[in-house]
Amino acid sequence: MAVGFTLVFVDIPNEVRDADLSAIAALDEPTRRRLYDHVVRQSGPVGRDEAAAALGLARQTAAFHLDRLADESLLDVVYERRSGRTGPGAGRPAKLYRRSAKQIAVSLPDRRYELAGRLLAQAVEESGATGEPVTEVLHRKAEELGTHLGGQNSARLVDLLERYGFEPRHEEGTVVLANCPFHALAREHTQTVCGMNLHLLRGVLHGLGESGYTACLAPSPGRCCVRLEPVT
Repeated sequence: MAVGFTLVFVDIPNEVRDADLSAIAALDEPTRRRLYDHVVRQSGPVGRDEAAAALGLARQTAAFHLDRLADESLLDVVYERRSGRTGPGAGRPAKLYRRSAKQIAVSLPDRRYELAGRLLAQAVEESGATGEPVTEVLHRKAEELGTHLGGQNSARLVDLLERYGFEPRHEEGTVVLANCPFHALAREHTQTVCGMNLHLLRGVLHGLGESGYTACLAPSPGRCCVRLEPVT
């Protein structure tokens, strides 16, 4: 019985990456980082007075930095009445802070380990369910994803490769990929990951309708194992 799996790939727009960089930069300020670490260590939301007392800060200073962390989406703001009273006369709810559910990740050079992990996990699951060899499933899933990525974009080939972290360079008619988005995995599991990458890029070419290049394995130090050779 054939079993179908759907890989959801979320492209990360440049403005989102910029916001993530800004959020991480905000933690470079020592007091702000101490406040962030204090909040995330607590089992419940933290108020300004509590945070200020715990770190020996003026309340105004704590409030400023906590709000900055909230502005950067590193903390969420919630409002609760700490007195336990409700109704008229219960007072205004206190402004409290807790760790944000937002995930923030910045990698330079660009890495896409979540994408590789999902493809590999799907290959193992489908292979276990159908008996098809894992490598064959992985190559098929990677090519299907590449075709999808190419088909949903109107960008030029080089622009699309740039968007997904491959850092393409033209060299004597060949498109060389200066960065491997799966670098650490490819270094330790070269055959598996480079084969996946090869089929992913073949799918990209197919999805874009790009017939002027073919994806080939061509490992070289400091570069992606795949390069795009002109069709002759």
